[in-house]
Amino acid sequence: MCSRAPPLLQNIRVVLVNTSHPGNIGGTARAMKNMGLSRLVLVEPRLFPHHEADARASGAGDILEKAQVVATLEDALVGCNLVLGTSARDRRIPWPLLDPRECGTKVVEEAGQGAEIALVFGREDSGLTNEELQRRLYQVH
Repeated sequence: MCSRAPPLLQNIRVVLVNTSHPGNIGGTARAMKNMGLSRLVLVEPRLFPHHEADARASGAGDILEKAQVVATLEDALVGCNLVLGTSARDRRIPWPLLDPRECGTKVVEEAGQGAEIALVFGREDSGLTNEELQRRLYQVH
């Protein structure tokens, strides 16, 4: 784990939408820390702050402390040049689709040029709505 993230990683924010279990917020913070990411944005989490989030963060408490809580997805995406949404469900609407490898390449290219990037993850039980997916440029599947 790096003590200081490369500059391009500082342009990436992870956005969690309506997280229902606080442990998932903590687990996300821990994974982010391991990857050198530090910007966590929470859209109307059900329970946060919460002791389960703290317990699951395991060494990433600083990310939880700095997490930004916002009311809407629009608020979470302010200033973003590139927004990537995730979905496991097939959709009939033809959004631009990237596989994970293409996504990684695009994120590195854009972040290297100073772009603000959001990686958006939906609800644990239902993911992102079609309306929410329309607010981004690419779907990662």
